[in-house]
Amino acid sequence: MHNEKIKVRTESGQLMEVVVFSKRASGITIVLGEGIHNVTCELSPTSKGLSYAGSVMGRELIYERSREQVQADIDKANPALRTPR
Repeated sequence: MHNEKIKVRTESGQLMEVVVFSKRASGITIVLGEGIHNVTCELSPTSKGLSYAGSVMGRELIYERSREQVQADIDKANPALRTPR
């Protein structure tokens, strides 16, 4: 099984690689950590739709891709989802 990983920026400016649990244009669920010490976080689109932001354990995380870019990534990964019936 292939786990998709993305890089998010912390409020201190550090880049952190996290595993994607669920990815939709309306929100991205990520998992930080491994094993029993993991924590999930929901990243929601910002008001302008230029990035995704979320908070885990009092720290803010930012994924610097727009809604359109995320939707394009989803369409590229599984083009069968966008075909009309």
